[in-house]
Amino acid sequence: MRKLILNLAISLDGFISDEHGGFDWIVGHGDTKNDTTDVFDFAEFMDGIDTIVMGSKAYEDVVLTNLDTYEDKKILVATTRELEKRDNVEFIQGDVYKVVLALKEKEGKDIWLYGGGILAEPFVKANLVDEYIIGIIPTILGRGRTLFKGGNPKIDLHLDRATVTDGITMLVYRRKSS
Repeated sequence: MRKLILNLAISLDGFISDEHGGFDWIVGHGDTKNDTTDVFDFAEFMDGIDTIVMGSKAYEDVVLTNLDTYEDKKILVATTRELEKRDNVEFIQGDVYKVVLALKEKEGKDIWLYGGGILAEPFVKANLVDEYIIGIIPTILGRGRTLFKGGNPKIDLHLDRATVTDGITMLVYRRKSS
């Protein structure tokens, strides 16, 4: 079965974007003193997925920055709005949760749950995220959009990997089997 992987960056105080949805703070700070020899390889991660699931705000941000980066991936966008259509993009106006569950059962590579927090919430609450890849950015934003909205069940995770590059700590957790 394919894995559903939540991969995103978070500020030290728990925000996934600033209060206006901005991501310009998601950068390293030139601090290589604690870099590990093991480095998280984003290109390798991308090779292991064939589908990206995102909300409409995340999609708009990607369209504005560089959607071409993902041209060989199927992109599912949960939205109720009319958005700019691209060849590899499918808009889901119904229950994205059911669509992703069905997709997990099909043959293919892993599925990247790209974000945002509203989209990820039902998957976290149902304990359906198989792997959490969290990049902790050495920044305290003070305010912004959170990933976890509260009311989640207790979910035990196993730390599979921890790397540090340019001051950014990457943590790879997998859901423990019950």
